[in-house]
Amino acid sequence: MAANPNNAKPSSKHMVASGIAAYEPEAGEEYMSKAQLAHFRELLLMWKQELVEEVSRTVGHMKQDAANFADPADRATQEEEFGLELRARDRERKLCKKIDEALRNIDIGNYGYCEACGVEIGIRRLEARPTATLCIDCKTLAEIKEKQMA
Repeated sequence: MAANPNNAKPSSKHMVASGIAAYEPEAGEEYMSKAQLAHFRELLLMWKQELVEEVSRTVGHMKQDAANFADPADRATQEEEFGLELRARDRERKLCKKIDEALRNIDIGNYGYCEACGVEIGIRRLEARPTATLCIDCKTLAEIKEKQMA
């Protein structure tokens, strides 16, 4: 894990992606301190690495399992499985873009703050969704508006 200048340490009681412990801020620690930013950078980079590895496994699996079945039902089943895998990889590709955006926000000092209203998103919310760009209130409003438009 990255250096921890504020002596805050990850908590072993809450584990997030990749086995990285959830960040537990010290009493009085400034929001989005260097230690917090280092924690989320590490979390995002490990998450992205896992996604890249999954893509590599999928490509290898599809190359290895690609077969020209004589039975049309077998061929259709294989094509459906490949289609499902490709849709999952497409979602992961989009997630990688969100991860890259979150990393850019860390670099420019905007990470952890709501894009809509500017308030703190919160450590617990970012642990649950490190790519979050909206605070819970703005996200709730956005979802309500989305449902109304549907």
